[in-house]
Amino acid sequence: MFQQMFNSAPSFSEPSAPLQIIVSKQRNTLITILHHTMMVLGIAAITALGLMFVKPELTDEFQAISPFFKEAADIDEPAPVSLATIATDTAINQAANAADAQLIGDAKQQRSVTNWLSKRYRVANDATDMLVSAAYLTAKEIKLDPLLILSVMAIESGLNPFAESPVGAQGLMQVMSKVHQEKFDDLGGVKAALNPVANIRVGAQILKEYVTRGGSVEAGLKLYVGAAMSDSDGGYGNKVIAEYKRLKDVANGKSVPTFTVNTVNASITAKPAIIKVNETRVEAEHLAAI
Repeated sequence: MFQQMFNSAPSFSEPSAPLQIIVSKQRNTLITILHHTMMVLGIAAITALGLMFVKPELTDEFQAISPFFKEAADIDEPAPVSLATIATDTAINQAANAADAQLIGDAKQQRSVTNWLSKRYRVANDATDMLVSAAYLTAKEIKLDPLLILSVMAIESGLNPFAESPVGAQGLMQVMSKVHQEKFDDLGGVKAALNPVANIRVGAQILKEYVTRGGSVEAGLKLYVGAAMSDSDGGYGNKVIAEYKRLKDVANGKSVPTFTVNTVNASITAKPAIIKVNETRVEAEHLAAI
């Protein structure tokens, strides 16, 4: 009996025939609607293209209402890159790399020079670093070798920014401020002669002028120390050149003994020849500045 009841119960494994017919009709209706919709959109697109062909001014209006155009407009297309642009960018990158390498080289060179001068003249490293940096910046600006400027500073004052000679030469580079007053006008006046940065700037300008006028570093140094009218500069030029060569070796990474010295202004050392130069320095500087 149970078997008969089980066999007579409705089966849910398969939909009944009427339900299949309904589902089939709905699916066909949906397909028909989609088909007609696509056909209408196609006709509309063809019509729009025809109108844009006949009236090009309508193109902007159709683009404005098109969601596809708006999406495309939000995406920035990369500009085409030409070979010239690539070449220019490459050149710029190479120049930047070279500049970076130069800066790194200069920084390393300055550190070596600073450390050596600090030990040799027994000046605090921080103070020496400031003087060396000022010399390098000034040299770059006026197109002069920074090591030559530092050599003159070393021999003239032993890196003492407050050094002053009996005849009035002042500061790191022992500038005759009374003779070169106009060069201090933009730096605060003659009182700035003992300002390290101002003294380096003015002294370097004078040095460059004298080297240009003399035609060589040696002749320029002779003018700088005020020995233009003398047969000898009392060994001043040789001292500066010797110090310059040592600094050059230091800058190139060579090991150079510091043999610490108590360097005093070369113009006021005890050598008679230099004392004679010192006596004529004011007059010589005045004549050279004219």
